Amino acid sequence: MNIYYGDFHVHVGRTRSGKPVKITGARSLTIEGILEYAANRKGLDIVGVIDCHVPEVIDELKALIQQGDLAELEEGGLRYKDGTVLITGSEIEINDEHCKGPVHVLAFFPTLAQMELFSNWFSERVKNITLSSQRIYERGTVLQEKVKELGGLFIPAHIFTPHKSLFGKGVNQSLTEIFDPALIDAVELGLSADTAMAARLSELDAYPFLTNSDAHSLPKLAREYQQLLLEKPNFKEWVKALRGEDGRRILANYGLNPYLGKYHETVCENCGEMLEAYEARCPYCGSTQVTKGVAERIGELADRHFTEAKTERPSYIHHIPLEFLPGLGPKTLDKLIARFGSEMAVIHEASFEELSEVVPEKLARLIQQARKGELSLQKGGGGIYGKVIRE
Repeated sequence: MNIYYGDFHVHVGRTRSGKPVKITGARSLTIEGILEYAANRKGLDIVGVIDCHVPEVIDELKALIQQGDLAELEEGGLRYKDGTVLITGSEIEINDEHCKGPVHVLAFFPTLAQMELFSNWFSERVKNITLSSQRIYERGTVLQEKVKELGGLFIPAHIFTPHKSLFGKGVNQSLTEIFDPALIDAVELGLSADTAMAARLSELDAYPFLTNSDAHSLPKLAREYQQLLLEKPNFKEWVKALRGEDGRRILANYGLNPYLGKYHETVCENCGEMLEAYEARCPYCGSTQVTKGVAERIGELADRHFTEAKTERPSYIHHIPLEFLPGLGPKTLDKLIARFGSEMAVIHEASFEELSEVVPEKLARLIQQARKGELSLQKGGGGIYGKVIRE
């Protein structure tokens, strides 16, 4: 068994021809750009690309296979130049008669052929198959059944985020209102929650938690990720890890400290004031642009205290991406990656002494403090990320 790192929520910004896929995604976020960056800069072993339903993206993947840059694995997935493995996925928006607001979900498939079959089926139930995160005009349970028919995984995305998530709008009280719970393989927490918070909902006990980046640009890859114990990186092994089968498992979730998430606290988006509790109208400026924070929303949904939560889950390690550290700019990051090979190596492996050979001791100490969870943080909310407080 070996340790691998995986991020299973990465968007495509543009196709090779320059056509937009994720409108808000960076132009550099192409299939080849993602694979190169994941392999040679981030140090990711598995990357889930969730816009592979787009026909032109499918054609690009086929072309890369023909060129010899991608190889289809018998166990599922596409290996890039003997390195990082790409898992084909799709992000889909559901808003059927059972939803009280749109809900995003992720579907992953073991082979490109199965993804293409899904894309063909999806294209008949969506207005624009060429774009990311499109609304399907079908019931959520029908989507689940189709994903399972094609041998796929079904995972509700960023489940507590205020916008477009299972619990975020403040009206859905249970996943059973929308989905067949038996056809859910895992849930994705999102950037403003961690395991301790989410585990207060007993109905989530049946599902592994995932921590993914939801990257809209290359530097955002692996701002959240999983440490996995697998024989080798591929789709079949990932499924076993989710199920805890044959010794495979999620060893740890590396996620933002929820304080850094941009929806952790309840905040008026108009004036920026943080509120102790949600009010329809901001008491400071009178605006109705008040966004209920994830912490408050989980408090409403929770049916038990932190100490009563399921304890046998993988460790959740409060991870601070290097880009969040004050004083660590792009040029310094380039030096660190040139010396240690990848961001994963900088974050997990480089000693204080080794770091000090490349950057000033103060910055090396900051990286070590981030690794140990010793930094002071300012909470985020209302669409604004939290930040590390300079001391």
